[in-house]
Amino acid sequence: MGSKLHIKKGETVYVNAGEYKGQKGRVLDVMVHKKLAIVEGINMVAKHTKPNSQYPQGGIIKKEAPIHISNLMPVDPASGEPTRVGRKINAKGKHVRYSKKSGEEVK
Repeated sequence: MGSKLHIKKGETVYVNAGEYKGQKGRVLDVMVHKKLAIVEGINMVAKHTKPNSQYPQGGIIKKEAPIHISNLMPVDPASGEPTRVGRKINAKGKHVRYSKKSGEEVK
């Protein structure tokens, strides 16, 4: 079993370390066991490909490489600023993630 992570697929995150520090992007995929995430437009690498049905010409394509989740912070839904995330039980008895900055629920 993998541990719970502070980011989820589809949400906007802020990059707080590395070459892409200060940029925001949408999470395309999360690899829970490896603690890696692929973020749209972040950590771009050049990949050499042979011609195939998707790329009939082949050649060099740019694609996102995984980035460690410790270098990512969720974006606060209220202010658009990066925030830490906590967990609590809401009025309906469900576990929800909330922004430590604004106290608002993170969807």
